[in-house]
Amino acid sequence: MGKSSRKKARSAAASAEGAAPGAVGPRQPCPCGSGRQYKSCHGNPSGPPPVFSARPFAGLAGESDLIALREFVPAATAPLKVKGSDRSVTLCSLLPGAVPALVRDNGSIFLGLQVQHAYGDPSRDLAAVLNAALEAEPGTMVGLTENPGEGPTLQDLVEGDLVVTVHDGFDYWLDGLDDADGSMAAVLEQANAAVAPTVRLDGVDSAYWTALGEREYLRWVRPEDEDVLLDALARLHAAGEDHLVEGGKLIGMFRAHGVLVPVWDLPQGTGAEALVGPVADFAAKISATLADARPLETAERSARAGLTSRQLTIR
Repeated sequence: MGKSSRKKARSAAASAEGAAPGAVGPRQPCPCGSGRQYKSCHGNPSGPPPVFSARPFAGLAGESDLIALREFVPAATAPLKVKGSDRSVTLCSLLPGAVPALVRDNGSIFLGLQVQHAYGDPSRDLAAVLNAALEAEPGTMVGLTENPGEGPTLQDLVEGDLVVTVHDGFDYWLDGLDDADGSMAAVLEQANAAVAPTVRLDGVDSAYWTALGEREYLRWVRPEDEDVLLDALARLHAAGEDHLVEGGKLIGMFRAHGVLVPVWDLPQGTGAEALVGPVADFAAKISATLADARPLETAERSARAGLTSRQLTIR
């Protein structure tokens, strides 16, 4: 079909779907950039879905670790410093029942990352939950039942570094809690049984070893621009320099909250300790490669295409 014929066909299809020639068709990408079809976004008669933030945690100290805790680290905590407040606030990977926040009897706050609601901007949602928890009575649960609308983000409310502690299980749920009837202990036992062993590596930021059944992996949240990091990984892959240990290999990556999370498959029995040196060496290697601004060569472009095809986007 010639160019003129294709143009006429698209116009006819748009008209058939109820759109004027030249207008956005229902099945075309929405002009807002959300990635949704127009009919499911700003072309929806019921109104557009909640706002989508491509990189919601940008600018936060510890952005990469926060993404790791939100997406794949089962049990971890990190204290948060709230601007202008001396309240004790602890960021948690997961809380009982995936509740967004718990205000403890002593007034301290547990703020959960792995939650069931999704209103497009998790940083804004976390800030809304945190503000509500700061106003709530001790001994209560806090959550979101509807889109909180415009408001501050987590970046607006907190300051300081994010110091992560990875736990073997969810025993932190019981810190300072009187579980006289044993009801929480039963919930805790069930939750702990499902925890995959996970270790945050020393010496580098946001690199996590985990064992899933008999398989071991390293998942490393990287803060660089996605395209720049992909170029660097492609150069190393094409040169055969993207492995960490003998028998291990880079198998793909997640895309989460605007950053990439490369994933290495590791030989059984590798363990976390054996990765500390190799990962530190690779960190230096990739830093040097990131500074290489030359256009990719043919083999590198092919490697980049292969890595791109092995991406899984999670939001």
